[in-house]
This record gives sequence, C-alpha cells and structure tokens, in this order.
Amino acid sequence: MAKSRKVEKVPKTTVRERIPAKVYEAELFRLQAELVTLQEWVRSTGQRLVVIFEGRDAAGKGSTIKRVTQYLNPRVARIAALPAPSDRERTQWYFQRYVAQLPAAGEMVLFDRSWYNRAGVERVMGFATNDEYHRFLHQCPIFERMLVEDGVLLRKYWFSVSDAEQEARFRSRLGDPMRRWKLSPMDLESITRWEEYSRAKDQMMVHTDIPEAPWWVVESDDKRRARLNMISHLLSTVDYREVQRLPIELPPRPPSTGYIRPPRDTQNYVPDHAGTLLS
Repeated sequence: MAKSRKVEKVPKTTVRERIPAKVYEAELFRLQAELVTLQEWVRSTGQRLVVIFEGRDAAGKGSTIKRVTQYLNPRVARIAALPAPSDRERTQWYFQRYVAQLPAAGEMVLFDRSWYNRAGVERVMGFATNDEYHRFLHQCPIFERMLVEDGVLLRKYWFSVSDAEQEARFRSRLGDPMRRWKLSPMDLESITRWEEYSRAKDQMMVHTDIPEAPWWVVESDDKRRARLNMISHLLSTVDYREVQRLPIELPPRPPSTGYIRPPRDTQNYVPDHAGTLLS
C-alpha cells in the first residue's frame, strides 16, 4: 500500500468575500495569457503535459476546463472526455484506452475525468469487481510513475464541493433548459451516495497521492476562486518561459489580373437572420 502524501490545503473559512466580477475577469484574462505562453513553450520544446480534472458531479471541472482552453490552440491543447467503454474496450487492459489519448511531443491533454473513474463511479456504482478495483489501486501508481519517468508532465486536480453547494447546482440545472442535459441518472445517484463517494475518494488518495504525481485539492464552492486558484497553481508547477517568435509581416496583395466574381444569384447564400433583428 502506498503511503499517503499530505495534500496542501487552503484553510477553510465559514465566509469568504466574493471576488468582484471586474477583478475576477482581469485576473482570469492575465492567467489565460500566461496559459498561451505555456502552450507555446510546450509546443516549441516538445514537452508533453497531462492535466487531470476529477471531482464530484457539479464540482466545476467543466467550467474550469473551458476557461483553461478558451484562448489555446486546439491542435496543441486537447480535451479528452471519454464515454463509457465499449464491449471491446471492457476486454482490454484498463488503462489501454487512456494511453491512446496521451499527448505526443508538443501537446497538452486535459482529461475531463480520467482513469480515476475506476476508483470513483465504477467503485461506488458497482461497475467494477473488487478484483478490478484493487488491481487498479495497485497499478495506477506504477502507471503514473512510468509516465513521469518518460518525461510526461502530469498534474492531478480534485475539485472539492460541499453537499449543499452540489445540490444547489443540481437544482439550478434542473430549472435551466440550456443546462438540463448536464443532469444524468448518475448525477442524481451521487446525491444519495454522498458518503460512499467520500470514502472512495479518501481510499483513492491513500493509494495514488504519490510524490511523483501528487493530488492537489481545489476548493470549488466558489467557482471564481476555484478557476483562478487552479490555473495559477498549474502555471506555478511548470518551469516554462516565453518563446521568442520571428516577427510576422503581411505580404502585399498582388495586383488584380482581371478576376471577376460570379453573380450572387449563381450561389446559395445563408439568409440574413441577423438583419431581421433590426427590423
């Protein structure tokens, strides 16, 4: 059994001052600019960066990932959010389909849930046998050490949300037709199995919070704080630097050679829906 590494936590307080929108947006934009710098360093130096986002349903993982990738190049920074395994994938080595998602040189991959499904939802909902679960706890630290030894930069974040805040977010989704799709039967099960998920998370961290790939807990009842804290911490853990780029100049447009565009009525144009809003 791996020894538990004490995870550094921000002391909780009963009431925290809400960050004003202008302060939040300014700092978020500054951090996002640094993420672009990090991305260019990863691309130019051939680094491989893996960031794992885990936590309870409605803990704020997805919204944080959106802010992380908002200004990044999707050819460099990719999100991996795998569906339930197929019948064929269930017969493979458990980590196999996740290995296929790992980055090549010059790439970043953000896992919106990861191989830790086995230690969480699969354990609690009974989708994995006891043998499969205990094999995972044994193999996972070995697997992650192999990644780190091969040069992969591996970062793991657990988004921690209170039961009251989770329920409030579920209720908010229930009344919002634009976000109702985020509520699944599995999400509702998480309410009735709160303590089971807590025990599963604690057991997971005992085995997989290793020095080579430690867990970092993000308190996420306040989404603004969670996003700023997580992004700032990620940037602080990578020794990246600004990449000098060659100056770019737009070439002069060549003179016309007599080309004439075909008449508009020979092509199909999208109707001007926007124009109807002004009438």
